[in-house]
Amino acid sequence: MNWILLVIAGLFEVGFATCLGMAREASGNARTAWLAGFLVCLTLSMLLLYRAVQGLPVGTAYAVWTGIGAAGTAVLGIVLFKEPATAWRLFFLFTLVASLVGLKVVS
Repeated sequence: MNWILLVIAGLFEVGFATCLGMAREASGNARTAWLAGFLVCLTLSMLLLYRAVQGLPVGTAYAVWTGIGAAGTAVLGIVLFKEPATAWRLFFLFTLVASLVGLKVVS
């Protein structure tokens, strides 16, 4: 159950980073809505991370949480914000995801 909470926490981390990017490009009420989404995602991500570390080593949990956030945000950056999808960038995203799977396997 702790691993599921951790993955969901990581997805909310992707959410709060994405909300920041969307708020940067918005104005007026739309910017306010994206910033509200940021605060909701940030709060949920932190609460779920806190719950997950009750049963997982904090170093492993934090590494997986930040890895999910980094990989997910990079992928959404490519899709939503038209960031470059170079071969090297995709290669290192793959190695990051493989490392996260490796942490799960050895934990």
